[in-house]
Amino acid sequence: MREFLANTRALLFAIAVHLIVAALVVLGTISWQPFKPPAITGMTIEAVMVDTGSIIKRREQAEQAAREAVQREAEKVRREKQLQEREKQLEERKEQLKKQQEQQAREKAAAAAAEKQRLIDQAEVKREEDIRLQKMREKQAADREAAEKKREDEMKKLREQRDKAAKDAKLQEEKLKQMAARQKQEADRQKQVEAAEEMQRQMASEARAGEMADLAGRYQLEIQAQVQSNWLRPPTARSGLRCTLKIVQIPGGEVISAAISGSCNADEATRRSLVAAVERAGSLPYRGYEDVFQREIDFIFTYDDGD
Repeated sequence: MREFLANTRALLFAIAVHLIVAALVVLGTISWQPFKPPAITGMTIEAVMVDTGSIIKRREQAEQAAREAVQREAEKVRREKQLQEREKQLEERKEQLKKQQEQQAREKAAAAAAEKQRLIDQAEVKREEDIRLQKMREKQAADREAAEKKREDEMKKLREQRDKAAKDAKLQEEKLKQMAARQKQEADRQKQVEAAEEMQRQMASEARAGEMADLAGRYQLEIQAQVQSNWLRPPTARSGLRCTLKIVQIPGGEVISAAISGSCNADEATRRSLVAAVERAGSLPYRGYEDVFQREIDFIFTYDDGD
């Protein structure tokens, strides 16, 4: 309701301001000078133009004043609206605080009732616990008597079982001795079997090692023969030549690279001829030597006058 009255008051004020502006404009257009006969002169025309500019200026000033008045009224309405909003928020805050206080009072009353009920329940639980403990003590006494009688019966039975167990133990001891003798015999036999198997594995391993060594020797000779067959011996090569070449190859024997590596008692020309011999060969022996094949090998090239 307050907002409606404020909006109505602002509307009426704006209408009044516009009516005032309109009246000022009309009054500004009225000439208050005494009537003079018109004279067709340049000076008369210039006076009329100055009067019109003054009228326009007064009308603009009136409009500016009206706009400022409207703005002041709008600002006043805005401030009143803000004040109403703050009052509304304050009322809502008071209502909320009242509800919180009421809720706290209800919760406090509920907590007091719950505490009272808890004390009652606690007393009831204690009474029931006392009754339960009394019955438990009576039962424990009866159980002790029954347990004592049962223990005596069990002791008698245990003595009888002990006597029987002694006899059984003697028989079991004899059986265990016989079983231990059989187990020892079985263990000895198993050790003999394992020793025989181990000897066979060692023999097989040694045979395999011998085969691999023999295969590696033949592989070395094959490489020596193939490289030597592609070697263009330079005049400077001398008997007793020993050069180590590092050869890189791929599965299949194709040579990727070759270079002098390690000791070599040859001159530079001979060294170049050995590397060229490997490269000229293109590939090294592979089929049949798969088990000893290596991507990188250190090949010792030898040359003697008798070769």
